[in-house]
Amino acid sequence: MNERRPEPAPGPLPESVPVIRAVGHGTAKLLPDVDRARAWLLTVDGAPQSYVDLDEPRHLEFEYIRRLAHVIDCAADDGAPLTVLHLGGGALTLPRYVAATRPGSAQSVVESDAALLDLVERELPIPAGAGITAHTADARSFLEAAPDASADILVADVFGGSRIPAHLTTVEYAHQAARVVRPGGIYAANLADGAPFAFLRSQLATFATAFTELALVAEASVLRGRRFGNAVLVAAHRPLDTAPLARRTASDAFPARVEHGASLRRFTGEAAPVRDGGALPSPRPPEGAFSIG
Repeated sequence: MNERRPEPAPGPLPESVPVIRAVGHGTAKLLPDVDRARAWLLTVDGAPQSYVDLDEPRHLEFEYIRRLAHVIDCAADDGAPLTVLHLGGGALTLPRYVAATRPGSAQSVVESDAALLDLVERELPIPAGAGITAHTADARSFLEAAPDASADILVADVFGGSRIPAHLTTVEYAHQAARVVRPGGIYAANLADGAPFAFLRSQLATFATAFTELALVAEASVLRGRRFGNAVLVAAHRPLDTAPLARRTASDAFPARVEHGASLRRFTGEAAPVRDGGALPSPRPPEGAFSIG
């Protein structure tokens, strides 16, 4: 594992100059937003990965990132610093948000693609003193080496291309996550699926073996099977007060529902947990589901 600490931020980035680099999982592009002076969209092989505004890290463009942020916002009192472990780096959008909204937080970010991480740190530098430390490592290997009960929040947003790697979908992985999350902490993962939801239901069954409480956040159109899309899995060792989260997600530009308790058990149905020996990556999105060309 290679540990990297941020260098002091240099001056402003050049305006409206796309950056294209070969990275471990394909071709990464940093595309400037013409409407926001220092905002950038990161894509890998045409699939949007991250959007970050260097001048306003509280601005979250992607709906699923907003939902992950809502989970973190509801996890503790406003402004209280947290210890956060992020599996999956992208452009470090969520770590920057936490640093801005919860100063003093200690955050570790794990990204397996060293070339992508180098690109992000070079072109979209982490502000000095943000409390964010980036590591080049496999997410599960890093998790397995992490101390017990060491994270208030554990966020998983790991995609190899457009699919979640198989070894991050299993009972064995879920139990490692449960070990690292503190008793009062939260696990939150970005998932993607469409009807008939074999993958999403299997993930709910899998994480139910390791955590006592689960919730799922997604748009109604996704949950009704009308389209392929993101869903945020929330897991904890304690009862979840989903009402504040539901209020926040319902007020977004693209409102989402929070499924919990009996409704979530009905959605999960008879799905079976996934173990290492039989794991598969998440389903490939339909063509055009996420890509921008």
